[in-house]
Amino acid sequence: MTTTFGTSLDPLGTGATSLLRFATAGSVDDGKSTLVGRLLHDSKSVLSDQLEAVEHASRSRGQQAPDLALLTDGLRAEREQGITIDVAYRYFATPRRRFILADTPGHVQYTRNMVTGASTAELAVVLVDARNGVVEQTRRHAAVAALLRVPHVVLAVNKMDLVAYAEPVFAAIAEEFTSYAASLGVPEITTIPISALAGDNVVTPSANMDWYGGPTVLEHLETVAVVADPSRDAARFPVQVVIRPQTAEHPDYRGYAGQISSGVLRVGDAVTVLPSGRTSTITGIDALGRGVDVAWAPQSVTLRLADDLDVSRGDLIAPSAGAPA
Repeated sequence: MTTTFGTSLDPLGTGATSLLRFATAGSVDDGKSTLVGRLLHDSKSVLSDQLEAVEHASRSRGQQAPDLALLTDGLRAEREQGITIDVAYRYFATPRRRFILADTPGHVQYTRNMVTGASTAELAVVLVDARNGVVEQTRRHAAVAALLRVPHVVLAVNKMDLVAYAEPVFAAIAEEFTSYAASLGVPEITTIPISALAGDNVVTPSANMDWYGGPTVLEHLETVAVVADPSRDAARFPVQVVIRPQTAEHPDYRGYAGQISSGVLRVGDAVTVLPSGRTSTITGIDALGRGVDVAWAPQSVTLRLADDLDVSRGDLIAPSAGAPA
């Protein structure tokens, strides 16, 4: 499969690389947390004190090697039961790309949390235990990814070390899953044989599977083409709510809150409110409780304008120089 390196606009000019949001999914005990832990560990994205804490916790449980799943299983119940319950978000970066990953639960009763994690993902990594193959929960997670229109799906056939790294086992699972996912309308499917516990094909290529010539998990994550960056397009800001506290502290505050659907907005920009056609200037942008000079898609912000215009929920604020016809 041919992939291209996706770029991303950096509105603040920090020189940051492109961003990929992805989620892990799969049936219980397929090794999702171990995969994420291995990914963080082998890409040198784990701080020394975090690794020491994991090593200490592993020794206290009688394990000789660090249990990398503990890097993501943050709830006490998760650590005690060895399962994932909540969606664990992790942020890491390589020289080629920045990542926001959501490690989602595998149990059927926590499928709603998988939906949460995958709702903003551009890629989903679905794990399968090589010994068990495609199971009901695997199909369920593939269906969720298809319903949420996740553009890229990676099938990671895990625990290949427990099936003697046998190519026929991988090929049979890959064929079954690919056929099912394609029938759901998943546009792109990549299959990778791995061992999260041993580190095979997660960050470094496996010496045990010379029959596989594709990318490692990290290599694919670094090079998969992400969707077009909405901050490259003309700015569009649909108003969701008008904020007027009218309190003693903020007697004259009038803000227009919503999510920037595309483009970049800056303090000082001349804007037009549609459909009325009235014009004004952005005098302030509030984001996460503080004022900022610039904001970009898909951030949720509150805009303040120089003039008291009649702006309501459903109106559109756009740059006057690039307003829609």
